[in-house]
Amino acid sequence: MARGETGREGKAPVQVRVKLLAHGRGLPLPAYQSDEAAGLDLVAALGKNETLVIAPGGRTLIPTGLTLELPAGFEGQVRPRSGLALKHGVTVLNSPGTIDSDYRGEVKIILANLGEVSFAVRRGDRIAQLVVAPVTHAELVRVEAMSETRRGSGGFGSTRVGKVSVRTKAPAKPKAPARAGKRVKTES
Repeated sequence: MARGETGREGKAPVQVRVKLLAHGRGLPLPAYQSDEAAGLDLVAALGKNETLVIAPGGRTLIPTGLTLELPAGFEGQVRPRSGLALKHGVTVLNSPGTIDSDYRGEVKIILANLGEVSFAVRRGDRIAQLVVAPVTHAELVRVEAMSETRRGSGGFGSTRVGKVSVRTKAPAKPKAPARAGKRVKTES
């Protein structure tokens, strides 16, 4: 997007300063691949004749050849590319990785190969996506008790993995009108 243009909903895009490092020169800046893409594609800044091979079950740190200066109140989220994940089992290991607005080091991507065959990465390969997102800071308040919810402390599968039930007919109407605050069982 050219300077002065507006982004979605008429808002000016968030400006992110980018510095190319010596090994990133000649590579494209991160870029959106479609008009409505959420993430900018990040590329590998390996040597010109270098191929990095990630064995099945392996992981490695890949340089991008750039540093970012995100504005205060924003973060960079490093996410996997869906095509690499589906076709090759390659993902960003700490997904989403977070780039804080006060970080000034090189952006590097931890790629993991969860696939069954080795995966080769070469200079200029699109390896991950960068989503620039606003950050909300929370104020933690110490309490002695938590409010009650239907879920409670259930986690790690407590909402089940099974199929979602689909009603094929409307539930039977209750015989007596329900009073406020009471639950009435209906047939499904």
